[in-house]
Amino acid sequence: MKNKEKIIKNGPTGSTMLDLPSPYEAHSNGLLHLPRFIAKIKKFLNGDLPESYRRNFTKGFDGFLCLHLGVDANDIIECVKNSKSDHEINIKLDSLFTGDLKASTWNRKVVQMGMSDLAREKLNEVKNNLNAKDRDDLLSFADIIDFDEEKIT
Repeated sequence: MKNKEKIIKNGPTGSTMLDLPSPYEAHSNGLLHLPRFIAKIKKFLNGDLPESYRRNFTKGFDGFLCLHLGVDANDIIECVKNSKSDHEINIKLDSLFTGDLKASTWNRKVVQMGMSDLAREKLNEVKNNLNAKDRDDLLSFADIIDFDEEKIT
């Protein structure tokens, strides 16, 4: 197991976890962000999710994903909580997520979130808070997450 000092850094947004999957990482069912949400759930259940992440846990991308799927976040949490392996989690999620997941529709939202005129102001505010206001390559909130977690340098 990694040393906590190596997987958590303190920065302008509070504690930042460096071992979470990128929001751009797809689950085997094709949905972006789902591996990240599952990883955050595991950390939450083990008491290892820092306050800076608990503030938005089941909100933000997590909440938008649940809304897209038509499920309650607590149902996904229960799938993770009551599973002994990743394989078992996937079986339970397959039964929870019925019908067409519309992965391409969801994935487009993840990739583009923060690019609309309405969201660009918030995106720029967050970039400024991360001392990255001059970074023209950070175009979406997923980019911001990857930058904050040192997946983009």
